[in-house]
Amino acid sequence: MHLGGGLVGLRLFSALFAVAAFWIFYGGYCLIRIQGIPHLGDFPPKPGEPHSLVSILVAARNEAASLPRAVPTLLAQKDANCEVIAVDDRSDDATGAILDDFAAGNPRLRVAHIRELPAGWMGKPHALQVAYEQSSGEWLLFTDADVRFHPEAVSRALRLVRERKLDHLTLVAALDMHGFWEHAALSYIALAFLLGIRPWLVDKPAAGSYMGIGAFQMVRRSAYEAAGGHRRLAMEVVDDMKLGKMVKRAGYRSSVGFAEDFVRLRWQEGLRNITRGLTKNMFAGMSFHVWKALGTFFGVMILSILPFVALAFTHGLTFWLAVAASTGAVLFNAAVLHGSGSESPLYGIAHPVGALLFSWIAMRSMVVTLWRGGIIWRDTFYPLDELRRGSV
Repeated sequence: MHLGGGLVGLRLFSALFAVAAFWIFYGGYCLIRIQGIPHLGDFPPKPGEPHSLVSILVAARNEAASLPRAVPTLLAQKDANCEVIAVDDRSDDATGAILDDFAAGNPRLRVAHIRELPAGWMGKPHALQVAYEQSSGEWLLFTDADVRFHPEAVSRALRLVRERKLDHLTLVAALDMHGFWEHAALSYIALAFLLGIRPWLVDKPAAGSYMGIGAFQMVRRSAYEAAGGHRRLAMEVVDDMKLGKMVKRAGYRSSVGFAEDFVRLRWQEGLRNITRGLTKNMFAGMSFHVWKALGTFFGVMILSILPFVALAFTHGLTFWLAVAASTGAVLFNAAVLHGSGSESPLYGIAHPVGALLFSWIAMRSMVVTLWRGGIIWRDTFYPLDELRRGSV
């Protein structure tokens, strides 16, 4: 069966022409612009620089498996003046005991234990609010309980914020990915994030782009307090992104950088856990708007699936447009992976698989959230009406 003539053929030709142009021209533009984003490796610490106190704030709920690898890296920061405040958020595993053991042997670590979640709060924002209230640093560094820092991660970030005169810095961490399915899903998510957020515009005050990543988010204390802190994020699912939004909208200088190997994590183990984690986040990231979720779904179908399907059903010039569009998508995906510095660009050929997974997760996030009337995260249910009212 070929779709080469008539009105359908003309529409398909026009669609493939637009998709090919998108990947070749806009994709190339994105790759050029992303070269201007700083890399932490280019900011080695300078001997003799003043050391502002940095408060590293961590929320942990049932993280007993991750903490033994992560906490020592936070306590081993060189050329930086750091305190670490970890909050055990109602854990029912060994999280609290592990943190207490680390604190007993290191005065730089303080631990708080939360037994009950107050009304009107999600667990993570509340835990980070508790951590902030016990901190005293000029800089607040929010991170997650499974993130591993290089010994120079904080000192290099401090140099970057000084040189760029920043009030807020978030870093794209390196992900430990294993197997085909993780690479396919996470590489497409990174690609979609790049196209949707346009991180090269985050440091432009007049641009609407903002960014915040939970693995590494450093903010000047005065900017954090003026923006409203986590009290404004009490019922915000994507609190990391919205912290970046709040700080920038408050008039402070925000930017994004690539951490490379200086900040690493194993975000989710396996496709099942990736799907579970994003079911909570993705519809929330669209402000719980059905039209945004459907628009995302159809956009991915047109840009990332249509060219590959058209290869089997077209001929002539339309076929070669499908070749150009699908090749452009694969090459752009490969370039994004290559730019990460740690993953093989050969996984770019998984582009259509990643697109299907991304679309499935987006639709699942919307349907499950609407069907449940809210989200379940870390064994706590949060009603949708409260989440919508609390969205920043």
